[in-house]
Amino acid sequence: FDCPTKPFGGDEDFVWNPDGRHLVYVAKKKAGTEYALSTNTDLYEYDALTGKTRNLTESNKGYDVSPAFNSKGQLAWLQMKRDGYEADKQDIIVSDGKTQVNLTAQRDDIHVESFLWSRRGDSIYFIAPVNGTLQLFRVNDALVTKTSPVITQLTTGDFDVSAIVAETENALIVARNDMNRATELYQLKLTSGKMVQFTHVNDAAYAKIKKVKTERRFVTTTDNKQMLVWVVYPPGFDPAKKYPTLLYCQGGPQSPLTQSYSFRWNFQLMASQGYIIVAPARRGMPGFGTEWNEQVSKDWGGQVIQDYLSAIDAVAKEPFVDKGRLGAIGASFGGFSVFALASQHEGRFKTFISHDGVFDFKSMYGTTDEMFFENWEKGGNYWDKNNAVAQRSFSQSPSNFIEKWNTPILIIQGGRDYRVPIEQGQQAFQAAQLKGIKSRFLYIPDENHWVLSAQNALVWQREFYKWLDETLK
Repeated sequence: FDCPTKPFGGDEDFVWNPDGRHLVYVAKKKAGTEYALSTNTDLYEYDALTGKTRNLTESNKGYDVSPAFNSKGQLAWLQMKRDGYEADKQDIIVSDGKTQVNLTAQRDDIHVESFLWSRRGDSIYFIAPVNGTLQLFRVNDALVTKTSPVITQLTTGDFDVSAIVAETENALIVARNDMNRATELYQLKLTSGKMVQFTHVNDAAYAKIKKVKTERRFVTTTDNKQMLVWVVYPPGFDPAKKYPTLLYCQGGPQSPLTQSYSFRWNFQLMASQGYIIVAPARRGMPGFGTEWNEQVSKDWGGQVIQDYLSAIDAVAKEPFVDKGRLGAIGASFGGFSVFALASQHEGRFKTFISHDGVFDFKSMYGTTDEMFFENWEKGGNYWDKNNAVAQRSFSQSPSNFIEKWNTPILIIQGGRDYRVPIEQGQQAFQAAQLKGIKSRFLYIPDENHWVLSAQNALVWQREFYKWLDETLK
């Protein structure tokens, strides 16, 4: 068994108790098919004196991760309830060895990303998505205060608090970024809530770069819900002009769309090339409640696709949007979304870009390294004809609707992507070629589900904008 857990585990997967005797670690003690279908990691306590190990979280069937002790020896960790569901609501659990308390269960919209014990050990700071951003919160430790957990939001604004670095006297050091600026460290005054920039690593570089404007909009969906949409405008935006516009499709599918700063899907860079960016917080994103987050699973080709169309249709009504120059872009689930939109857009889009997108659900189910994900998201396997949920899911595969494709498409695929393996991009490209559609296949043999090397990142950016220049500008 592995600790750290594969493939993403690190030193957050183990911690010593302050007593110096007990080590708590994370492991998924399963094998074979059971291992592949499960997300049930547990916290195990190893006694260095006796050599004995006990399971601290045996009753919970989902993820138990990120154990951390306070100075009093109380343990906190992150927990999801359901086995096989990697995007379940994630809560903070605390235990004194006898009693366990869920500190964040009372807030349906709270999905905890990370946390840090306070120096006094009577409260916990944590980060969670809210209203299209990542913000900092505090919750009291109910086991210490002997009161019900009370959650307090400590920061607010159009930025992300992406990490909690440390607590100092009456302040926290946090990492903060937004769509215009990469991460810098800030000091957050706990008494006033004021944030003061602590590092200025990127000031000289950004002094030469114009900022883009980001704007929140709320769009009514086809089922009469209100959906947050980020709109990003080019520097020097002139509402009297018309701009080509890109619909950005977020991956995940259950990944929050926030004020993040990506070195690949960089909205500041995209907008600075003269594009308006439309980025909807469509169905399947945390930060808007459990129901909203779960409405993508087992229905990839349903309401979520309509959410994308609602977003682009609403913004395209503006006189400064050139309706004749709309494109759709995205990676992973976003790449799937592009493939799905290619058969449903009814002439809205002039071009598409899909990176590591899921094209054929059956072959994806048979080749992905994340079997638990596919099993949950599709609702089961494709050969069980009595499983109506799974049958509906597999019927929504983009490969079933190729006859409706008619729009230029750039397909990007990593050769070491085991999450969405290479045959997904190859099948989509071959179908486009056989249909005579203008298409290009960018194959990066030494990249996985992301683009991690600087040289490959340059190739990616150049090909991305070259394609847009050819097909949209």
